[in-house]
Amino acid sequence: MKDGLVSVIMPLYNCAAFITDTIHSLQSQTYENWELVAVDDCSTDNTAEIVQALAAEDPRIRYFCLEKNSGAAVARTVSMENADGEYMAFLDSDDLWHPEKLKRQLAFMQEHDYAFSCTSYAQINEQGEPLGKIKRCIPKTNYNRLLLDNPVGNSTVMYSVKKMGKFTVPNIRKRNDYALWLKMLKKEQYVHGLPEVLMYYRVCSNSISSNKFKLIKYHWIVYRELEHLNVFRSAFHVAYWCFIKVFHLK
Repeated sequence: MKDGLVSVIMPLYNCAAFITDTIHSLQSQTYENWELVAVDDCSTDNTAEIVQALAAEDPRIRYFCLEKNSGAAVARTVSMENADGEYMAFLDSDDLWHPEKLKRQLAFMQEHDYAFSCTSYAQINEQGEPLGKIKRCIPKTNYNRLLLDNPVGNSTVMYSVKKMGKFTVPNIRKRNDYALWLKMLKKEQYVHGLPEVLMYYRVCSNSISSNKFKLIKYHWIVYRELEHLNVFRSAFHVAYWCFIKVFHLK
């Protein structure tokens, strides 16, 4: 484990349209002590060629490819297994970071001795244009608060490997990031929120999470099968999630 090094965890799959901009947003960080551990889930477009070309020019970029298509959860786990940093940060292949994201978040964590953190973020469209919608993080999120809904944006998360260790991402096709935060909050009491907008979440029409109602069964899997909540509590959390999405309360 290398002190001060931030390992950026990134699963890849058919992201050729956006991956260059995403990696450039990482290369533009004012905090330069990072490595990108990019794991390709057997893309069928030219994602591999793009990332390998960028890696040839920047030794901080490390490219891996799975032997078979296995899903984002497996790709994230392999990325985490190969990470060498004292910290891990998560960046999806179509999102963007503010140039001072790593610097400000790392300072926030070190100043307050936090092990687990997230930030606020803004939404952008497929062309990278702002949609005028900001998702504000909350100061402290514990396990029970995270069960209620998920105020933690995946590409905003950073945590201390030295304090928390490494994790295996729950192997479900969707909502595996949410399941991972729940798993991590069994080890650390809070994920602490830095209120600055330091990530830009790209809303894509073909995203696997774009149709919210298709996600209902995955929320049930998280609550009932992974977290082992009883039937009534699982049903409550699924119903609450449906309610806030239908009425756009979150």
